[in-house]
Amino acid sequence: MHERSSVTELANSLRGELNRYSPGGKLPSSRALVERHRVSPVTVSRALAQLAAEGLVVTRPGAGAFRAQLRAETAAPGDTSWQQVSLSADGATESVPRSVDASGVLATLAAPPPGVIEFNSGYLHASLQPERAMAAALARAGRRPGAWGRPPVEGVAELREWFARGIGGAITAAEVLISAGGQSALTTALRALAPPGAPVLVESPTYPGMLAIARAAGLRPVPVPVDADGVRTDLLAAAFRATGARVFVCQPLFQNPTGAVLSAERRPEVLRVAREAGAFVVEDDFVRRLVHEDAGPLPRPLATDDHDGVVVHVCSLTKATSPSFRVSALAARGPVLDRLRAIQVVESFFVPRPLQEAAVELVGSPAWPRHLSGVARELRVRRDTLAAALRLWLPELALPHIPAGGYHLWLRLPDGADESAMVSAALRAGVAVASGRPYFSAEPPAGHIRLSFAGVAGVAEITEGVRRLRTACDELFG
Repeated sequence: MHERSSVTELANSLRGELNRYSPGGKLPSSRALVERHRVSPVTVSRALAQLAAEGLVVTRPGAGAFRAQLRAETAAPGDTSWQQVSLSADGATESVPRSVDASGVLATLAAPPPGVIEFNSGYLHASLQPERAMAAALARAGRRPGAWGRPPVEGVAELREWFARGIGGAITAAEVLISAGGQSALTTALRALAPPGAPVLVESPTYPGMLAIARAAGLRPVPVPVDADGVRTDLLAAAFRATGARVFVCQPLFQNPTGAVLSAERRPEVLRVAREAGAFVVEDDFVRRLVHEDAGPLPRPLATDDHDGVVVHVCSLTKATSPSFRVSALAARGPVLDRLRAIQVVESFFVPRPLQEAAVELVGSPAWPRHLSGVARELRVRRDTLAAALRLWLPELALPHIPAGGYHLWLRLPDGADESAMVSAALRAGVAVASGRPYFSAEPPAGHIRLSFAGVAGVAEITEGVRRLRTACDELFG
């Protein structure tokens, strides 16, 4: 049983038993709860914390857990309707209202109900995360001299050097900033490169989190179609001319969601087109460390071949480790680096030094290459299992591309299929999938779903998840 399911079940059980205790009454000890419910002490602690967050229980260190006092009758809620006017007033002064649809991001962060297979996750399952290596690295980091002091605002020198070596080319440690995860780095980049109301060119389809960042900053995402070889460079040039945009955001390696890799022929074209337009390319190299075992040599980052400061490079350790290991890098050359640094400092000061030191310890340990090698093997097996099950059970869902890296497959629904109905039917059948609509900044050409094979427990759960999807399709398509 997953730890999350155990915590939920225990919390539900304790919630039902609370009426046995008077307000202020003491609940059984943690040891008693462990023995009675046959769960771990960690599960007990997390279940009690959940009830405490709901205001049902009060925990006192060294004393135990107690039923909370009954709440006094609350006053009538205030009138917040004025906020609708205030928030919508943005549109009166800005060309692009800053309303944000975060549904595509929340779909990859929200935990599904117990028993639902998680095909919508954006992160590695706990069984694939290097938990022991991260714990050991964090313990060693805490003992490093100065580990709990203020770090340099650009980041710890050893970590900047490690990221610079990974990017390659002429990038040096002095041109790298340490950021708190890829989402934060992308936010800093877009705020630095484009003023509110400006157009920003994006791949279509693309990562919903980036679209949310752009819209929150008051930018106007303009889609440029992607095919099997990456972004269409002929259409990219046309989009620059038509819009006057000065920023293009792309994922050249195992693009999310299509899995496409920018071809060798198009790589120099992207740089040339952007340079002629006087524009920046934000390269989101988010998944380079989740390559599959059979991938072969990878193309270098675009930043490696950039000599004129066109590329602002973003890469992260989060996808290959844990959602909570939020350490990433921003790399840029020229005056733009000062602007990136200034915006990042104003927004977040710096990434906590213990986490940076832990990253240095982790990537320098013998456990790191072993972890990457093990994940590469497991992701290949999971990808092949999912692709084979889809061909067998769901041949009506088109699977145009099977990537050699990343953690998901991108499926096109039959013509005329209702995407929202498909997502709802899948959830009723016991499987959570990601809707394709949030990946498009304009009207999508067809319905799609994205299936992640990294967030599930293993190949048996993948097979069972596809079987449940078959049930959902039978409900929809007859």
